[in-house]
Amino acid sequence: MIRFECDKCGTPLTPNDTGRFILKIEAYAAASPVDIAAADAGGDTSEQIRRIIDGLTNADPDLVEDQTYRMLQFDLCAACHRAYLANPLG
Repeated sequence: MIRFECDKCGTPLTPNDTGRFILKIEAYAAASPVDIAAADAGGDTSEQIRRIIDGLTNADPDLVEDQTYRMLQFDLCAACHRAYLANPLG
């Protein structure tokens, strides 16, 4: 049996509880479109790709994900939901 509780205050919740709210937060890099010049399009990019792969091989996966995309999900009780909406950035 799956048990739900408020991730903020610990109040027990039920799956179909009308006082249970799901909070989803997405954070991702705001990158602008890549401008590839016509001269770059025909070139050999294998060395550049190898450097990127080498850098990622030794990188902390959580750090790489934090720099690109992260999705978080929380269960909130009604009181914590109201508090969150009143001041989302705390």
